[in-house]
Amino acid sequence: MGSLDGRVAIVTGAGRGIGRAHALLLAAEGAAVVVNDLGGNNEGLGADAGPAQQVVDEITAAGGRAIADTANIADWAGAKALAEQAITAFGGLDILVNNAGILRDAFIAAMDETQWDAVIAVHLKGHFAALHHAAAYWKAQSKAGQPVAASVINTASASGTFLPNPGQANYGAAKAGIAALTQVAALELERYGVRVNAIAPVARTRLTLATPGMGAMFAAAVPAGEFDAFAPENIAPIVAYLAQENCPITGQVFAVQGGAISALTGWTATATIETDGPWQLPDLADRLPTLA
Repeated sequence: MGSLDGRVAIVTGAGRGIGRAHALLLAAEGAAVVVNDLGGNNEGLGADAGPAQQVVDEITAAGGRAIADTANIADWAGAKALAEQAITAFGGLDILVNNAGILRDAFIAAMDETQWDAVIAVHLKGHFAALHHAAAYWKAQSKAGQPVAASVINTASASGTFLPNPGQANYGAAKAGIAALTQVAALELERYGVRVNAIAPVARTRLTLATPGMGAMFAAAVPAGEFDAFAPENIAPIVAYLAQENCPITGQVFAVQGGAISALTGWTATATIETDGPWQLPDLADRLPTLA
């Protein structure tokens, strides 16, 4: 008996890296998995059905249940079709793991509109589109008197939460938006029986290997027999736990790396200055720097 027996999961960006590890573990724990991956390159260009199908083949060879899906989750109709495929193929939907992402790194002064739009579309709109169509299904189920115990796990990033990275204004903004989206969705969807959390993972993937200033760290060889702290498989267990029907956690963002999990909090007021009347520029000049 697996901890996810009888549950149906969608994992986006599941053809490689962290998403693949998620799909394999969810399936090993008994979930039926829709393996979604457009099959594009790091920049989101091109398409290839191979990566998603290869993961499906791994799951079915191990005795699990899975189907492949190559919809573009940044496309509203594609995200809707993805949810519908899970419901049609496996009779429902209980778990949504939003993981798909791309990179188009550039410094702000050099970044063009397409680089900004593409990253925002795949990460932020892609998360919302998949979440919207899943949430609409769960709302309808709840309104019809059907019990819902669903779980959403979004994918934020250190780049958008606590470790901003130069050259990733588009990526960091999208990931910060995903963290906020997670907390709003947790508040909205709780009434329908849906929990929503996010992870900010650090692992060796195509994207991190291509990140300026970080690729060499992820590419470093790990001596035989030593713990590989950057293996994507280290990220999947928390997702499998958050996906369980009896998990009590919602509205949280967790940084996950190797053997470490940290709870993250959002913007907080660390210090305050006040005035009894309208602010005067000289007063601000004297006092505002003390908050920085």
